[in-house]
Amino acid sequence: MLPDFNVNLFFFQLKSDFLKLLKETPGIERISRWSEVKKKINSDPRYEAVDSSTRREDWFKDYAKGLDDLTTSEDEERKEREKQERIEASLKKREEEVKQSLSTSLRERDKEREQHKKDEAIQIFNALLADLVRNSEVTWRDTRKQLRKDHRSELTDSLERDEKERLFETHIDGLFKRNKTMFHSLLDETEISLTSTWKEMKKQIKEDPRYIKFSSSDRKREKEFTVYMHEKFTNAKNDFRSLLRETKVITYKTKKLVEDNEAHLDDIEKVLENDKRFLILDCVSEERRKILLTHIDELDGKGPPPPPTASAPSHRGSK
Repeated sequence: MLPDFNVNLFFFQLKSDFLKLLKETPGIERISRWSEVKKKINSDPRYEAVDSSTRREDWFKDYAKGLDDLTTSEDEERKEREKQERIEASLKKREEEVKQSLSTSLRERDKEREQHKKDEAIQIFNALLADLVRNSEVTWRDTRKQLRKDHRSELTDSLERDEKERLFETHIDGLFKRNKTMFHSLLDETEISLTSTWKEMKKQIKEDPRYIKFSSSDRKREKEFTVYMHEKFTNAKNDFRSLLRETKVITYKTKKLVEDNEAHLDDIEKVLENDKRFLILDCVSEERRKILLTHIDELDGKGPPPPPTASAPSHRGSK
């Protein structure tokens, strides 16, 4: 017979191997049935080494009973670990959001600062142009040299060369439009007919500052005068056509009346001559009469206007 010590050691090792077998077997829980578990392990030598089925079941029950405490402890550790991980992830996400927000805020602040500096530079450059460039015929090349001599030009170094040139062109365009408006005002104030020539006009206005300021080129002045006269003539003819449409004595019957008696046309003109829209075309009376005759022909072609009751058809339905 083996000594007690050896027997205890043998059973300790036997139980240790059996418990290790149970631990290695997946799916064993506190509520697992022994009858189902033993089917999974009954071919293992460590199962067969325990010669008592009762002992196997007892050891299994002891093992399963201890699983709850172990599982509960592991679950709590896992939950605590997951909680910490969530906290850390939330803190990290918040940190990233703060960094992103701060970065965006700094970029916006820098952008606003740069825009403010640019706006100031544009304002200074426009002031330079207003002070130094008063002739609409100067070139950018000559103006650029002039601007560099002013100490304020250093404050506009942040502007690109192309942008400065664009501001210059805008300034020149504004000067030209203002000078053109003043030149047209001068022409409006001068006694002039629709057939006046540039030579005639020039004698009357050449001493006026508005004449001199418009351009140093007489060719440009004459060209603008020609444009002005064309617009004036076109507007005068359009105004006269409006007058004809307003004149009630001219109707679809007028053409027949004129054909029967040419003096009727003179009578119509006597009515029209009370209006300045007629008188302004005195210098081109033949063309004015052509416009009048064209209007009479158009009315004759249209015929009598429809009676008021026939102008809108009835929409009454019938059942």
